[in-house]
Amino acid sequence: MPRGARRLHDFALSDVQWDALLIPINMAFFYRRSPRGRVVAMYPGPAGATESTLDLGAWDELVAANPWLDDLRADVEALLVYRVGGAREYYRVPIDRCYALVGTIRTHWHGVSGGQGSREAIQAFFGALRAETAKAREVAHA
Repeated sequence: MPRGARRLHDFALSDVQWDALLIPINMAFFYRRSPRGRVVAMYPGPAGATESTLDLGAWDELVAANPWLDDLRADVEALLVYRVGGAREYYRVPIDRCYALVGTIRTHWHGVSGGQGSREAIQAFFGALRAETAKAREVAHA
């Protein structure tokens, strides 16, 4: 099981490519599910992680621009995408980090739109992930 997260500063994903992936919100994770032998897209919400219909042609285009995506370890490693409020952040993370985000959302969600507490918890989750990956990058460059 991979332990560390990595922020992908040079990840290539245009707004048009994102739209082609058919994810209904601006946050998702993608991983290779071994029983299906293909990549699945999940997005977090108040009811848990929901599988989205993934246009495999759009995924193939994304892999062509980011070939390392073919190397994601099945069932244990994911691409985590955060595009809320104009953010364009991409991470290679252990899959348990994605489900930790799902748990954070479920725990803090109130009402129809989630409420301020939910938004703050999501921002704190990604703030901690940014800090962790920045520190790991500094260590790697030292």
